[in-house]
Amino acid sequence: MLKQTEGSHAVAEAVALCRPEVICAYPISPQTHIVEGLGELVKSGELQNCEYTNVESEFAAMSVAIGSSAAGARTYTATASQGLLFMAEAVYNASGLGLPIVMTVANRAIGAPINIWNDHTDTMSQRDCGWIQIFAETNQEAADLHIQAFKLAEELSLPVMVCMDGFILTHAYEQVDMPSQEQVDAFLPPYSPRQSLDPAAPVSIGAMVGPEAFSEVRYLAHAKQMQALDLIPKISAEFKEIFGRDSGGLVRSYLCDDAETIVVALGSVIGTIKDTVDEMRAEGHKIGVLGIHSFRPFPAEAIRKALSKAKHVVVLEKSIAIGVGGVVASNVRLALDGIDSRIYCVVAGLGGRNILRTSLHRVFRQAEAGELEALHFLDLDWDVVNRELERERTQRRSGPIAENILRDVSAVRSSSVG
Repeated sequence: MLKQTEGSHAVAEAVALCRPEVICAYPISPQTHIVEGLGELVKSGELQNCEYTNVESEFAAMSVAIGSSAAGARTYTATASQGLLFMAEAVYNASGLGLPIVMTVANRAIGAPINIWNDHTDTMSQRDCGWIQIFAETNQEAADLHIQAFKLAEELSLPVMVCMDGFILTHAYEQVDMPSQEQVDAFLPPYSPRQSLDPAAPVSIGAMVGPEAFSEVRYLAHAKQMQALDLIPKISAEFKEIFGRDSGGLVRSYLCDDAETIVVALGSVIGTIKDTVDEMRAEGHKIGVLGIHSFRPFPAEAIRKALSKAKHVVVLEKSIAIGVGGVVASNVRLALDGIDSRIYCVVAGLGGRNILRTSLHRVFRQAEAGELEALHFLDLDWDVVNRELERERTQRRSGPIAENILRDVSAVRSSSVG
């Protein structure tokens, strides 16, 4: 059924259609509308046989999720940004215990300084925690991926993060084709846990493992992620058979067949890049887009195949590994080892900064000409940066960088207004 709805509400309805038995809720922007929506569905009786648990923190939310999943309940929660970091210890425990929890991460920047807007720093910080990470390009895909995530999690007995851009998707009203309960039931079978805690047959979980077996445990965690590389496309194909649309998968290419320059990205920015590519195609540029939908496990083989003929690869990403550069770009470089392509990393949209098509046109043209630096910060204000660097050089103790920059920016704005 087509309906005009907020992205968060579409996700809440999609999760409810999956018949979760426990929902652990702690509000943090920009995911709050999701758990609020689910709370309303439970209160109204539209979502039945579900225990909706309000907890006192994000750490508690994941701890309750671990307990309920271990007890044999289909379990869901959601978080963002600092909340994901607060629950990090429990996030690792959930994957280490092999629990099929589904969690929405409404991507948001991590402080300090405090910032509530979108980038991908939060989930990238947990890229090695053992959870599957899948990224949505649109609100339609965000809703669809949650339905697929429960099936994926339960077939592998691994937790899954569905990552959707905070505010850009969570708070945007778009037309979404919401499936029926019958369709979801045909796709997602009733939950049959591999094991469940039973007081009549007590067992221990989370046992200490020493050096004699820890490497094997970690290898098997890696092996299960590799199994997902085969299962994710399979589940996406099954989804298409029932729901009639492509959604999810490992990667998705756009105008890449003859492209000499290919832009790689994750999340909602793919739509802006596609618009830019369309404009450049009309001008005769051979350029395409490769959207990564599964970041963990990383689909190195699929990416290598898609990019093998490109002369220039531009990885545009909304995060930065401080002291290294691009997180996604580093993974792409590994996937393309031995292939003669120029690879550029463009860091963009940090803290919710707008990514403009005019700026994309500029950097894509520079990449085509081989004139783009290996690590480029889109629309960085070098005047502000150099002023702060000079202040540190001359004063040695400049105080908090963020506060200095805010004062500089405010001064510039005041003088321009005056």
